[in-house]
Parts: sequence; C-alpha cells; structure tokens
Amino acid sequence: MHINDKKYLSLHFENNVFTYFNVKIKEVIDALERFAPLPLQEDWDNAGLQIGLTETEASGALLCLDVNEHVVDEAVRKGFNVVVAHHPLLFRGLKQISDADDVQRTVTKAVKNDIAIVAMHTNMDNARGGVNFKIAEKLQLENVDFFARKKVGDIEAGSGVTGFLPSPMPANAFINMVKDTFGIHTALCNQPLQRDISKVAICGGAGDFLLQQAIAEGADAFITGEMHYHLYAGHEQQLQICVIGHYQSEQFTAELFRDIIAKDCPGLKTELAETARNPIYYL
Repeated sequence: MHINDKKYLSLHFENNVFTYFNVKIKEVIDALERFAPLPLQEDWDNAGLQIGLTETEASGALLCLDVNEHVVDEAVRKGFNVVVAHHPLLFRGLKQISDADDVQRTVTKAVKNDIAIVAMHTNMDNARGGVNFKIAEKLQLENVDFFARKKVGDIEAGSGVTGFLPSPMPANAFINMVKDTFGIHTALCNQPLQRDISKVAICGGAGDFLLQQAIAEGADAFITGEMHYHLYAGHEQQLQICVIGHYQSEQFTAELFRDIIAKDCPGLKTELAETARNPIYYL
C-alpha cells in the first residue's frame, strides 16, 4: 500500500522500519492538549472539543483563528473532517440550533458533514511556546520568557511574554517593523518614545489587562491586539504602546497548530484555512 492511498494515514519511523497507522481525531486533540493542556485555560473560557466524535479517523485538519460556516464548507470541499480554531465556536450557551446566525449555521453544517471542531484558546495563549511565543518569534525577539507568570498544578504558564530586540531601535522604526511584520497599515500607539526600544512585552488578543505588569517588568514597548481608550493616556515616555488589532496579533496561531500536529501526527494532512477572514472590516 502506498502512503498516498489514504490521506489520513500517518507515518512512523523506528529502527529503520516504516509503520503505517490511522490517526484518530482523538489523537489530534491529544497532541494539541499535550502542548497546551486544558487546565491552562481561563475560568471563563471554553477550549477543547466543541463538536464531533473523537474515535473517528482523521482525514485532514483545517486550521484557523475563527471557525465559521465558510471554513466548514472549505473543510468539506477538501475532504477534511477536523477543524482546529483558536477562538471557540461555542463560547456562550446555545438555546437553539437553526439558521438564525453564523454560529448556529456552522454547528449545523459541522454536524451534518461529520466535521469535528476543536478550539485551543487561552490554554494556547498561556502555554510555553504558545501564541505569545509565536508573536515574539515573528518579531525575532531574543531571550523570550513569560511575564505575569502563574502555576497550574506543576505546569508553568503565563499570560504574556517579554523578549529583547536583536539591537535597540528608535520608536518610529520599531513601530514600522511591527506593522510590516503583521501586515497592517496602521498601529494604535501613544506618543512615540524618545529613547530606543529594547525590551518588548507581548500579549496577543485583548491584552490591556497586562499593561501595568508590562511597565513593572521594565518593558520599553507593549504590543497587544486591542486596548481600551483611556489606557493610552498617562504613559507618555514610560513605554511605547503598540496596538495592532486582535485578529492581526493572533494571525499566526494556525501555524502553531500545524507544527504541533506535524510533530505528533506525522503524515496527517493539514492546511491553513483559505477562507479564514478577519471579522472586522476597515473601511
């Protein structure tokens, strides 16, 4: 049997012998949860399996930030029966399942087409090597580690990370570098810092709750996805605030999913969703 005979076949190499075996959806979820255990999620979150039967063989995993009916349509079209998203589809309780809104339509399509939907949300934010480490990697930061540390059982975690630029940069150059890295035209900032930036604090998504801790860490700059209006004031020349958009800050999270699955479920086909879109329009 050729490896391409079944696209859900996984490949294991040991003692110079190739072994073929089927990957179940449960194994894909287990791989993700070993990297970012569910106890790391915040109390208000709803990470983990959202829809689906885990003993089913995985035919491929479509990876995205937000799952919607277009992403499910894409999974069906490509013959994939797993969707891994960062943001949970089922975040608040559903009182009906109809065609009344996108969430309900997405649930209906997933169930009809036997598509499993998995969310790796704040557990992936808080995990070592997770979302904030990926942002730091894209910015080529060095000596990256948690700040706002916490222990969950025996697991060290953190809501944000700090790291250092390879070389200090003027504030305007730093802001332009961030914009180029994340493909944005505009960043929301406070007054440009009049000293070079070296130490950078990061919290993807809605991270303004860490602003004061970033200051306490001695960060020269704080990057996050969204921030309340009044927090921009009062930190002039204290640190450089750089807010780049929630979606934009977490856009590389699907690459994390791809790498985790490739390591623990080798041979299972994965793709970044082509239909994934920022729900916010800039007009």
